[in-house]
Amino acid sequence: MRLFGRKSEPSGESADGVAEFWSWWEGARPELDAMVAAGEADRLAERIAPAVRLVHPSLVWEIAPGLAADQALVVTSAGDPELRPVAHRWAAAAPPADARWEFHPSRQANPEAMTLTLDVGGHGFGLDGLVLGLRAPHGAPRVDVVAHHPIFDLVDEETRTEATLLALDWLLGEDEVARWVGDVSASRFPPIDAVPAVHLPAVVADLASGFREEQWALLEGETIGGARLIATARYPLRPVDHPLFDQHIAITLPYLHRDADGLPTGPSLDALRDFEERLAGRISRLNGSAVLAVHTSAEGQRVLHVYADPAGEAAIHAKELVVSWEEGRPRVDVVTDPGWIAVSPFLS
Repeated sequence: MRLFGRKSEPSGESADGVAEFWSWWEGARPELDAMVAAGEADRLAERIAPAVRLVHPSLVWEIAPGLAADQALVVTSAGDPELRPVAHRWAAAAPPADARWEFHPSRQANPEAMTLTLDVGGHGFGLDGLVLGLRAPHGAPRVDVVAHHPIFDLVDEETRTEATLLALDWLLGEDEVARWVGDVSASRFPPIDAVPAVHLPAVVADLASGFREEQWALLEGETIGGARLIATARYPLRPVDHPLFDQHIAITLPYLHRDADGLPTGPSLDALRDFEERLAGRISRLNGSAVLAVHTSAEGQRVLHVYADPAGEAAIHAKELVVSWEEGRPRVDVVTDPGWIAVSPFLS
């Protein structure tokens, strides 16, 4: 049994929506179990859909085969980075899985994916007939996908694309698609050097093996005013790796010693390095609740971009640290940024 929720128009998140959902779930559980046992899919959907809307009306939900339990309740942002933290907080508050139910904030890879068939536009869409053209740009943490299936010549482009994205979720899991899959297109014609879809997980695993260690990229550009800018960014940099980190902490440090381009030199460069080391030390003691994502230097200022779980204390530590800064007046700005918009130019 597989039921899909529908996205509605964006609306505000209920502050108590997660708690309301799980309170409802506890009381409704016997009735829901009875519906599952009786195969009453429509009634089950009628009961679950309003409860999911309590969490957020734009979340998508489904009931899918469980990995260990009989079935899984999946409540997902469907790739919307603004909603991903909501879905993960919903899952974090879930009761322990049991033999009947487990809970996920994203679609999981289905080990039976290659045996599945879905009705797409009145045609059978089986993954055993899906082939993929795969291209991994040199040094990039992604694989671009061109998909083809015999029915793609019989359906419109939007339907082809939706079927392809669903197939990728079945093969890899939704979060792994967000991490490693780049451009996706669905073609009416088989791509050159196409391989059966069953090989995609192995290709992605090979790609991921090259990015197991922490890496940083040094980038150069210009500010809006044309001044030289130097940035150091975590690489790959992806919100999906830190789904609860929707608090953006921008630490701005003015520096006195700079070159003709406005970049730090001498004592200022040493002071900035020392500050970053102390910040990293503090973050390392926060039990994985924050990450330094990017820092930029331009026009006499360094800005360090930290993303954190707002339930943690990263913002407090940042404000404590800047008190020691002696080269001008530092600033700490804390805002909600679930889509990591502030560092969007650096996202992988």
